[in-house]
Amino acid sequence: MISWKNLDTLAAFGKLNALKGKVKLQEAMSGENGAKRVAEYAVPMACGLNYNYAAKQVDGDVLCALAELAKEAQLSEKYEALYNGEVINTGEKRLVLHQLCRGQLGGDVTADGVNKREFYVSQQQKAADFANKVHAGEITNAQGEKFTTVVQIGIGGSDLGPRAMYLALENWAKQNGCFKMEAKFISNVDPDDAASVLKGIDVSRSLFVLVSKSGTTLETLTNESFVKDALKNAGLDASKHMVAVTSETSPLAKSSDYLAAFFMDDYIGGRYSSSSCVGGVVLSLAFGPEVFARFLNGAAEEDKLAKNPDILQNPDMLDALIGVYEHNVQGYPATAVLPYSQALNRFPAHLQQLDMESNGKSVNRFGEPVNYATGPVIFGEPGTNGQHSFYQLLHQGTDIVPLQFVGFRKNQAGMDVNIQGSTSQQKLCANVAAQIMAFACGKQDKNPNKSFAGGRPSSIITGEQLTPETLGALLAHFENKVMFQGFLWNLNSFDQEGVQLGKVLAKRVLAHETDGALKAYSDLLDI
Repeated sequence: MISWKNLDTLAAFGKLNALKGKVKLQEAMSGENGAKRVAEYAVPMACGLNYNYAAKQVDGDVLCALAELAKEAQLSEKYEALYNGEVINTGEKRLVLHQLCRGQLGGDVTADGVNKREFYVSQQQKAADFANKVHAGEITNAQGEKFTTVVQIGIGGSDLGPRAMYLALENWAKQNGCFKMEAKFISNVDPDDAASVLKGIDVSRSLFVLVSKSGTTLETLTNESFVKDALKNAGLDASKHMVAVTSETSPLAKSSDYLAAFFMDDYIGGRYSSSSCVGGVVLSLAFGPEVFARFLNGAAEEDKLAKNPDILQNPDMLDALIGVYEHNVQGYPATAVLPYSQALNRFPAHLQQLDMESNGKSVNRFGEPVNYATGPVIFGEPGTNGQHSFYQLLHQGTDIVPLQFVGFRKNQAGMDVNIQGSTSQQKLCANVAAQIMAFACGKQDKNPNKSFAGGRPSSIITGEQLTPETLGALLAHFENKVMFQGFLWNLNSFDQEGVQLGKVLAKRVLAHETDGALKAYSDLLDI
């Protein structure tokens, strides 16, 4: 029997609190002790990735307490309940099935009289068939010319994840002969966003993918109208240039305005939808269905690892537990995600939504206020750019911010140069290794401005190269980490009521139904 309890009611959490500050990183990571920790404090991930937590403030005692916490909080049982189709999203009374898009973890899941795995696979196959016909020239523009560009129109989870995944694989696809079509993304209702994309493409040879589960998202429908207007002005039939990704019950589902419609459902939240047709259509068009299938396989392999109840063999659960220890025991307010890979330059932005929209809650699953911190602030930029931006605060600021590095031994593009005895890739990797040690051990100096306290914890995920498989595994790792942390905080990580109020007020402003300060701000902006 699963029970849902607040973190601060668990006996193991009390034990964990007693261990606060036990591990001094400056000592733990120095000399041979540090070398030993790097070798021992590591957990294999899927697809050749590795999660190394040597530079975290944990030891055997802390790990034992974390294992007790995982068992008492029933993390494995709750994950099993999720993938077997129990109603985990209690706020909206929905199943949570994004993992099912990429593999069957448990028994068959039936909802609304439909086998959901079969439904998701059928939509993936439909998207694959469509992409193959586009690539083969069986679906063309009115002049019989092949489409060369795909433009995704969506916002939030319909943009951030797919955009991050596309950028992550763009160079890899070009190097490996898998690049089929250039992809662009329109998300912001600011007209400058759509205009900048439309001015940079040949609209006559572009396919537009409208993504809206409900078919009513204001920003997305506004941008659709912007695009349709541009197509009309170019003398083109918009219905021959647009497809929809939506739910079967939305007004877009059977509209003649679209060449085709691909379906998702309410059991996959927007920020978890990159594995569904939300990501599948644009990525299959850009790189081919085979590449998208490889991405799904990598995610599925990581999902399997997340089932293991042994935290030392479950990198996703261990990462989540250490994060809760840092946030709720050590009192660290934020987490920086620092990929030393330019291909992952939008990955931190996707994780901002994934984490902060999921666990940015102050009431538990039963609507009761919690008495502890929940989701941390997430931010980040790729290295080495971040080093010349906000690392100053990370090294010497008053707040300690845990760091999540990601690094690969090889680049994607197959191009490099040897300067001053080392390649660009070696310089990149040297920087991430140096930063981990600088954060952990610091440096004493008589000049206070040049003194580094150290004691700044970090982990690193390493791999050979960023490929479709490793990208899928990386995505699943963070999705599962967020899920496990939500379980620990006793939150519903799968609704997002916090984004609704602003939408309601914006509609009032546009309808000129305002008074007081809301009217004053509206007047300030000439609405």
